[in-house]
Amino acid sequence: MDTKSEDLASVKNVENTEQPILQIKNPVVKVALQDWEDLDKDLVQLELDNDQYKKKLEEMKVLQKKCLAGIAHQRYRLKKITEALKPVKHLSEDEEKAVNALQMHMLKKKSTFRDYEDNLPHRNGLYLNIILGQVNISLLNKEDKYLYKQDYERFKLTLSNIILILSLLLVLGNYIVDFSNIRWADSILHFLLVWYYCTLTIREQILIVNGSRIKGWWVLHHFVSTACSAITLIWPDSYSYMQFRTQYGWFILYVAFVQLLQYQYQKGCLYRLKCLGQRHDMDVTVEGFMSWMFKGLSYLLPFLFMAYLFQLYNAVILYQLSYDPRCTEWQVPVLAIIHLILFLGNMSTTLLVLKQKFTEDIKNIKKFYKTKYRFNNSKPKIM
Repeated sequence: MDTKSEDLASVKNVENTEQPILQIKNPVVKVALQDWEDLDKDLVQLELDNDQYKKKLEEMKVLQKKCLAGIAHQRYRLKKITEALKPVKHLSEDEEKAVNALQMHMLKKKSTFRDYEDNLPHRNGLYLNIILGQVNISLLNKEDKYLYKQDYERFKLTLSNIILILSLLLVLGNYIVDFSNIRWADSILHFLLVWYYCTLTIREQILIVNGSRIKGWWVLHHFVSTACSAITLIWPDSYSYMQFRTQYGWFILYVAFVQLLQYQYQKGCLYRLKCLGQRHDMDVTVEGFMSWMFKGLSYLLPFLFMAYLFQLYNAVILYQLSYDPRCTEWQVPVLAIIHLILFLGNMSTTLLVLKQKFTEDIKNIKKFYKTKYRFNNSKPKIM
């Protein structure tokens, strides 16, 4: 105890020791010392702000967990109510009205929960967990989400322009320079396509986590395109490759052109529909056709169908090459199957969208004429 008290006393004596007064004559040194004193005072406030920020951050994490648990509990209760109402039959008129009103309220609740979740962190999907690990990539600020979406659109536009220029040079260059012995020129384009589609798959998964509604085939499409580009990249410089090379170059050129055409017009259409409240803020341009494109973008369908038929033509040519005795590479039949899958996926998805749209239009027309030409079959009252 005595040694501790002596140590404390010595520390106090050191602290209370007056610092010797330094004679500073250089004006630059004087200004630097004065700036340091001011900076030291600001540092105290910065430490307080940092402590407050860490405290608020911990409080925010607690609130996020609480909100997520609350939403999960509410959805569980709604599910139980829905399951309880399913077997109920033979309701009176008042009971049916009450059940319908309850179902409408439940739908509004579910929509409200989706709005809540836009400001809460989301779990990464399997693909992002494999690529990025357990990193939280949720953007909780609407402005940050919008900026990331805009960066995604700029990335697609920039790379589509580069791919268009490279493929144009390689295709037209065949008529000027013999590129047959310069495989590295093709490899640059194929490697760029692999990197482009790989990056798109990662960026799209991040957008989906943050509220973008990219669904179904248009998500899977880029995974299949990545495999197609990667297999083409490792295709040996052989007879079969040289037979297919020019055709594939024209295909890449046409697809890049269609993508640029879609981007330019989809961007304006999405902006108009968002202003009208008919589309979500995180909706992005896609490399196909969706239902909202009927409002001003139907003329893109011929270009899309031409690209799909080009994929089918690629599959047929590759299939025929696979039976050529001079063809010994496994890449040829595999690429034939991949191009066929791309054709079937793109064509069936687009036709399904068209079918749904036409079915909806027919229902609306029937409803219109039913209400317009409704006749009163009741007998007139005799006065």
